[in-house]
Amino acid sequence: MLVPILSRAADAAANNEGLSAHSPEERLAEAVGLAHAIDLNVVDARTVTVTKPKPGTLFGTGKVEELGESIASQEIELAIVDHAVSPVQQRNLETAWNCKVLDRTGLILEIFGERARTREGRLQVELAHLSYQKGRLVRAWTHLERQRGGGGGGASFIGGPGEAQIELDRRMIQSRIDGIRKELTQVVKTRELHRAGRRKVPYPLVAIVGYTNAGKSTLFNRVTGAEVLAQDQVFATLDPTMREVKLPTGRRIILSDTVGFISHLPTMLVAAFRATLEEVVEADLILHVRDISHSETVAQRRDVEQVLEGLDIELAPDDRGILEVWNKIDRLTPETREQALSAAHFDEQTPVCVSALTGEGIDNLLKTIDERLGVDDTYLTLLLPAHEGQLLAWLHENAEVLERSVDEAGETRINVRIAAEKRGRLLAQLQTRQLRIE
Repeated sequence: MLVPILSRAADAAANNEGLSAHSPEERLAEAVGLAHAIDLNVVDARTVTVTKPKPGTLFGTGKVEELGESIASQEIELAIVDHAVSPVQQRNLETAWNCKVLDRTGLILEIFGERARTREGRLQVELAHLSYQKGRLVRAWTHLERQRGGGGGGASFIGGPGEAQIELDRRMIQSRIDGIRKELTQVVKTRELHRAGRRKVPYPLVAIVGYTNAGKSTLFNRVTGAEVLAQDQVFATLDPTMREVKLPTGRRIILSDTVGFISHLPTMLVAAFRATLEEVVEADLILHVRDISHSETVAQRRDVEQVLEGLDIELAPDDRGILEVWNKIDRLTPETREQALSAAHFDEQTPVCVSALTGEGIDNLLKTIDERLGVDDTYLTLLLPAHEGQLLAWLHENAEVLERSVDEAGETRINVRIAAEKRGRLLAQLQTRQLRIE
């Protein structure tokens, strides 16, 4: 595992600000985590200083030779470079090191390929794979005339060689890309039908986003009681999951768990997963889950914000459509915990501190979500006859009962707070029963 550390000038020229915001140590740890995510055995991991990237090999001649000797002595079969590597650089490094070379984008694509479970997810990953491959139709092993093979959903850059003497045809790849895009267009239409169905209910949509491994799925499971895969592993979940949740006031929402983000997330992946991420764009409220115990939580926050900005989601400081959730407070020391709670109190975005693992702060989170979604709520006072038990039960189920009293005649006077989307249903019931609002 090689993590190039470019000078600031070189980093800016390569448009890698997202990576340079992270320390070399954290970048190395994250890169190793990515490799472990697909069960690779990392025998050597190091950072490599690059003052001026070389067009042909990225690294300087001396460094290429030095790394080649290390690779040969350890009998390494795959070298991963945690950086964008051009097709020419990849070919030259493979020739110099006599092993396969995979860059950051290729590694992330490998992980996504293993994580996709639904047909939609596999299509999206395949589209990203093919877009990546299209620009890499170069012979990596000229002495065997071998090409990287595969155009299907199981395409892999780590796996064995393709057929001998066969050139991948750009037109064939483009044809498959066009076919996948047509299929994904149908996916978008299907999702829109589902969204239209939800609008008729209608329940507000709350989408969970965050840096990979920030605890999104653990939070999702804690709130919904679902059993979405939640592991201490990058990209543990890929396909979106939705569940209905009832909030303290009786308001019902749809909670959506989405794919985790990461620094320098490949553009082709963002584009391929646009259909999935439409759920985020359509959300009434976005929960940005942050691992507040992580040493680079601020840099991770910016990485997520960059992806959201790429989805044309505005991020104003006073935006009520985004709620930050500072997760993993259980991992903080007493001193850093107090600092985090104090920082949250004075933060203009008014984040909520929680531990998805222990459940601490979850009640406050649900209350805050309720308040954010309830800015258009209506407060009503109703007088219900004794025989309107069914309507009274409906109010307890669908609204927040603030006060209730029964007079001598058996009539119930009740003060409620009801969501804007349910107000029409209540008024219709009152009209049918010929009841009025006090």
